[in-house]
Amino acid sequence: MADELSISVVIPVGPAEQSLSPMLGQLDHLQHAAEIIFVFCPGSEQLVSQLPVANGNIHHLVTDQGRAKQMNRGAQLCTGDYIWFLHLDSRIQARHWQELIASIGSFPGHFHYFDLQFLSDGDGPMWLNGLGANLRSRWLGMPFGDQGFCLSATDLKGVQGYPEQASYGEDHLLVWKARQHGIRLKRISLPLITSARKYADQGWFRLTLRYQWYWIRQAVPELITLIRRRWLKL
Repeated sequence: MADELSISVVIPVGPAEQSLSPMLGQLDHLQHAAEIIFVFCPGSEQLVSQLPVANGNIHHLVTDQGRAKQMNRGAQLCTGDYIWFLHLDSRIQARHWQELIASIGSFPGHFHYFDLQFLSDGDGPMWLNGLGANLRSRWLGMPFGDQGFCLSATDLKGVQGYPEQASYGEDHLLVWKARQHGIRLKRISLPLITSARKYADQGWFRLTLRYQWYWIRQAVPELITLIRRRWLKL
């Protein structure tokens, strides 16, 4: 089945971004993607000029600001059977593509995600944040978007995409929607490395505490919905 897999890649570019590097230097690792779609917003469209013009596999669009909106619009243009959502500051290696292909080949109907590891560009003990994210994902079934979500285009459409009305945590809510629709999660143990620059900008303790409060507050009603829908059949 691995030879038949068709995977599209969607990369949103938020208004705070100032460069498409180092993602552009990693595109060779995504050369087998059906297409790579960069989704800009009005605050980041000036970066479109940084895209290579000679690579016909790379596409872009500009849409309304908002990570959920940008990812949904990008997904609508995808032709692949599966869609892999990446953050601009993710660090991709050839092994990530290989491991993703293998995971989808063995578990085609699952929601795939990677373990997480932070770069040393943050503030505070980022190894603890990475450990917490991985334990939360494995034990509680709640990975976050910087862990490289990948699911079939059919399943994404079935759960109606990312919730655009959410003021935060659209990645977290997508996981809950998938679980509520009976889609099982599949962890890929290879760490996907991402930047910790937000923690340097906003402070490790404050941002870590805020994120913990956000996901717990968001998870409680979603867990109740999951129990009612999956086990109580309500």
